[in-house]
Amino acid sequence: MDPPNRVPDGHFSVRIDTGGMFRNFGSRHGLLLTFHGTGNQLLVWDPFNVAQHRVAVPPGFDEKKHFISGAVYRAAGDIQHFQVVLVSAETDELQHRQVIARVYSSETGAWGDRISTPCSSKLPTNMGFSLSVLVGHSLYWLFVDISTGRVDGIVEFDLEMQILAVKPMPVDIAKEKQGKFQLMRAEGGGLGIFFLLKFSAQLWKMETDSDGVASWVLGRTVELDKLLPLNLEEEENSEEEECSEEEDNEFPFPGIQGFAEYNNVVFLWTHIHNFTVQLESLQFKKVSRTHMLARYHPFESAYAAVQMLLKMRYVTFGN
Repeated sequence: MDPPNRVPDGHFSVRIDTGGMFRNFGSRHGLLLTFHGTGNQLLVWDPFNVAQHRVAVPPGFDEKKHFISGAVYRAAGDIQHFQVVLVSAETDELQHRQVIARVYSSETGAWGDRISTPCSSKLPTNMGFSLSVLVGHSLYWLFVDISTGRVDGIVEFDLEMQILAVKPMPVDIAKEKQGKFQLMRAEGGGLGIFFLLKFSAQLWKMETDSDGVASWVLGRTVELDKLLPLNLEEEENSEEEECSEEEDNEFPFPGIQGFAEYNNVVFLWTHIHNFTVQLESLQFKKVSRTHMLARYHPFESAYAAVQMLLKMRYVTFGN
C-alpha cells in the first residue's frame, strides 16, 4: 500500500517498559487494546497517531482469581475520546454466580460504577471470554469454560443502556468447542453466529418474535469445500509433498483464525491456504499458503480510507 494510505511499519511497534504477560483484547475504531497482567493495567494504542494510553485495572477485577476480558470503542463521531469496557465473572459470598462490568472514559479519566447480572450456578467456576464483537449498540463475548474449551453462552453489554445480559447458545450447537464459533453481524443486522461443522459453515441469527421472545434461527449453510478451491493445484504438488502426513491429519477441517467485524469477514485456515470470506456476499480471497495454525487480529479503522490486516506476531513488544 502506497502513501498516503500506508502507515509506516514503526507505528506498529510498541515499547513496553516492563516485562510480563500480555494479552490482546482486540481492536476497534483505529485503537488496539492489550492487557498487561504483571502491571495490572490496560494499554490503549493508537498506531496512526503513535499514541499510547495506560489505564489501571479497577478494583474487583483480579486476573489471578477470575479471567477478565475487555473491549475498546469510540462513540459515533468522536475521534478524540474512547471508552473501555472490562468484563469478568465471579462468585460472591453467598456462592451466587454473576458477570460484572465497568466502563472507563478517557474524557473523564475515570471508571464508572460496577454493573452486574446473575448467571447460572451450573456454569463452571473457571469461565473465560472470547474476543468481543460489536453488533449494533452492544458488545458480545462468547462465555467459555476454560477447562474444556466449550462455549456455555454469550455475554452482552448494551452500550446505550449500560446493562449486562447472558444469552443462551443455539441448542443444536451448544457446548461445542470455542474454535468452531465466531460471533458476527447477521445478514440484515442483529447478532449472528458463524459455526464450523467439518467442511460446512452454518450462519445462525437471533430473531425476536411479536411477543418479544428471542430465539436462534439457522439461516444459510455454506459448503466450504465447494466454495473454496481446496484441491491442490498441479504447480503446488511439490510443495505439498514437503508437508508431513501427520500434520495434514492433525487439522483436516477448516479452522477460524480471526474476524474483521467492520467488514464482516472471517479468516479461515485450511490444509492448503488461508482464506478470507465476506459473510454476506461469500466472496473469498486467498491470503497465504501456510501449514501453521495462528491467530490473525485484523486491524480496521472506520476513520481512515485504509483497512489493514495486523498479525500479532508482527507487533513488536520491545524493552
